[in-house]
Amino acid sequence: MSSHDAVPQAATETSDRAATPVEGATAGTTADGDRRRWIALAIVMTAAFMDLVDATIVNIAIPSIERDLGATFGAIQWITAGYALAFAAGLITGGRLGDIYGRKRLFLVGTAGFTVASALCGFAAGPEMLVASRLLQGAAAAMMVPQVLSIIHVTFPAHERGKVFGMFGAIIGLGAVSGPLLGALLTQWNLFGLEWRPIFLINLPVGIAGILLGRKFITESKAPKALKLDLVGVLLVTGALLMLIYPLTRGRELDWPLWGHLTMAGSLLVFGALIAYEKYKTKKDGSPLVELSLFKVKSFAAGIAVQLTFGVVMGVFFLVWTLYMQKGLGWTPLKAGLTGVPFSIAVSAAAGMSVQKLVPRFGRKVLQGGALIMATGVLLYIWEAGRYGTSIAPWQMVLPLVVMGAGMGLIVAPLTDAVLSQVPREHAGSASGLINTTGQMGNALGLGLVSVVFFGVIDEKRLERVPGEVGTAFADAFQNALGWVAGVLLVIFLVMFALPAKPKQHVEGAEPEADETPDILAKEPALAG
Repeated sequence: MSSHDAVPQAATETSDRAATPVEGATAGTTADGDRRRWIALAIVMTAAFMDLVDATIVNIAIPSIERDLGATFGAIQWITAGYALAFAAGLITGGRLGDIYGRKRLFLVGTAGFTVASALCGFAAGPEMLVASRLLQGAAAAMMVPQVLSIIHVTFPAHERGKVFGMFGAIIGLGAVSGPLLGALLTQWNLFGLEWRPIFLINLPVGIAGILLGRKFITESKAPKALKLDLVGVLLVTGALLMLIYPLTRGRELDWPLWGHLTMAGSLLVFGALIAYEKYKTKKDGSPLVELSLFKVKSFAAGIAVQLTFGVVMGVFFLVWTLYMQKGLGWTPLKAGLTGVPFSIAVSAAAGMSVQKLVPRFGRKVLQGGALIMATGVLLYIWEAGRYGTSIAPWQMVLPLVVMGAGMGLIVAPLTDAVLSQVPREHAGSASGLINTTGQMGNALGLGLVSVVFFGVIDEKRLERVPGEVGTAFADAFQNALGWVAGVLLVIFLVMFALPAKPKQHVEGAEPEADETPDILAKEPALAG
């Protein structure tokens, strides 16, 4: 598992305006029309499921990839971080391209790109090719995933969307739970002697079927007033993140050269240039990549900080957890995958309870309680890892994992509504897209920081001389990384004081219009990688 957002819907930036159908977009009332729209729903649901599973499926196969390709620790980080970075950088642009050129068209283009990239990942001859293919896969997902919500919106009338989004939430939950298990099974079975490669190749028949069926059954639609592209903004934010994350992942292996420190410092200048350009872009045509005025809303600014740091937490935890179980404890992928099931179940259960029962009554305290509960689970995990050492059993991990999962579920489900509650309704789409993009950026940054908080405390030269100490070294590194995770969760708890005490729907327009797309997908647990 990882922290990749399940379905970052609001990058489409149409969550607060009606889509304009073309080519007869209105769902027909005939039996044939009814059948077509449900097939279309199945297609986009399958694509979203494929993206989520592909994100969560990779971590469990990381040790197998490392052995087979001879990948360095830095390459391992980029196999996961590269996907998150490309996905984050393209989300908002992907949504706008769908608004301008048609959601169906961009969905099919993104699905085709995702399928081709999956094939390249599956047939990668070395770590460099795999990293490049993962970058392409993340960029393709950024074209495909943002169209899902808009296609549902234009395909189903308002009175049916509640049922549809309920089904979609169930699919998301299923993907979060099944991804690690599917990855474990495919890796463990070693189909046709391919080891880890089937985790990517399984996307090929699914993607091809999605393209063929999507061309026939999905209705085309465009936004009535689509925002313009901000490609300069995309280049600036991508460049700044690369300048920050690349030296983090490579620095330890290269003994932290001077150019790495200079590059990380230079990323701040590029971020500054991004802010200046976004101000210019706002004045020029009102279509900036980042709506800077949103940060004047205290709750939104605080929420973005929470989203970013929580993404860092998830990026760190899921990668080091996999390495700890498989490389440190010597467990099989299947054993490691099954160990994570209680965590996934706890997240899903707590997420549903938080939105339906707890947040309406207790408001912000639920999210803060989630941060403290999750931190408690992390500390409990540290204690157990130290007490039982490399002889720890899966059943002994159940308690800390359930506590952590419950805390995470209390945070991820209601967080978007809390952040958006004081944002004017006309900016809800831009704000939601920025929230999801920020979470992905945090995930990529967290994966980069694994070099410091986990690999940074492992003496590789000593392990080469004394291989028998690998388990102890990885267990110690795991506890060190979790100590940082617990500290960041306490910071998140404090930042949450800036969120509204009782989150409610956007401040302008108390009642959503009948034809307005709800931010349902942003409320789903962010369980992916």
